[in-house]
Amino acid sequence: MIYKRLTSVLPSAASILLITYSSYPIANAASADKENEVKAILQRMQTDVLTFCDEMERVYSVRCETSTLTECAEHNFNDCSSTFSSQQCTEADELVISTCGDGETCNALWDKTLSTVSIPASLTQDSMGNPDDDEVIESACYSRLAEKYMMEKYKGDEDYWSKRNVQSSWTYFGAHNGIFRKIPATHQEECGQYDPRRRPWFVAASSGPKDVVLVIDVSGSMKDYGRMDIAKDAAVTIVETLTVADRIAVISFSDRATQIGGYSSLIRATNENKKRLIKAIKDLDANGSTNFYDAFETAFDALENTIKREVTSGCNVAGESCMLMNRQTENMQVHSHLFLVLFMTDGQI
Repeated sequence: MIYKRLTSVLPSAASILLITYSSYPIANAASADKENEVKAILQRMQTDVLTFCDEMERVYSVRCETSTLTECAEHNFNDCSSTFSSQQCTEADELVISTCGDGETCNALWDKTLSTVSIPASLTQDSMGNPDDDEVIESACYSRLAEKYMMEKYKGDEDYWSKRNVQSSWTYFGAHNGIFRKIPATHQEECGQYDPRRRPWFVAASSGPKDVVLVIDVSGSMKDYGRMDIAKDAAVTIVETLTVADRIAVISFSDRATQIGGYSSLIRATNENKKRLIKAIKDLDANGSTNFYDAFETAFDALENTIKREVTSGCNVAGESCMLMNRQTENMQVHSHLFLVLFMTDGQI
């Protein structure tokens, strides 16, 4: 969202480095104005997040009140089966959903006066898409109490960003159990397919920047019982959840281990890098024996090279302290930085 919203500002702000050395006061003043505008936008976005967090804490604190549950059943709109009370057609530059409109007379329908709830298909229990898990129902109910705040925030965002010729983004909340509430209310192209827990923004917020090493067994035995497809699907899902703040290395092994892409350290999880890695993962083929030793060696080489180059994500992540062996002294050195190594294999280590 940050990159989308700053599109109209950053191109000019990017010239600051060149203008700073100019002897023209007007140019310097213009540069300073743009820099201050960028700072103000970032400060606003930070304040928005913190205020929204406070609001969600408030509604969570009253989740057990009787009124929260009794009003819930009458006022929730589902993104698959509900008809919105004040729905209207969107413009082409606002939203286009091919299954909901023809792209000419109506591109899609949305309602800016209410929020809608998305529930992953795995959590629904009937044809109407209703859950029966108490915790899921509770999350849908208490998050509804934040609807007024979300509506007012979206209206304020529209006014603020329109002055900068930028389309305002949705305001949304994702719960740990898969409930997703957003405003404006819109319908999904495929019912039950959206799960916020698999989105990069959710993973980044819940775990922070990560250094991830995926080690995938591609030996011959992985052909059996669909194991290779399962490993590929899992690996692709993990890569898709990463953001530009994360770093990633993917290592495949059978007779020997190879870091995909020909890299020697972890790389930044940009969209371009992720696309390349995902394609390479999907192209993996199972064959050969299982060389665990080379797999571990290659994984730790990637970690060591990343640390030596000082290009880690720089934050703590899930896992335990990574102990790397200094091959010259054979001493174990404990680094304060934490890494996540995921080993996918059908063998016993």
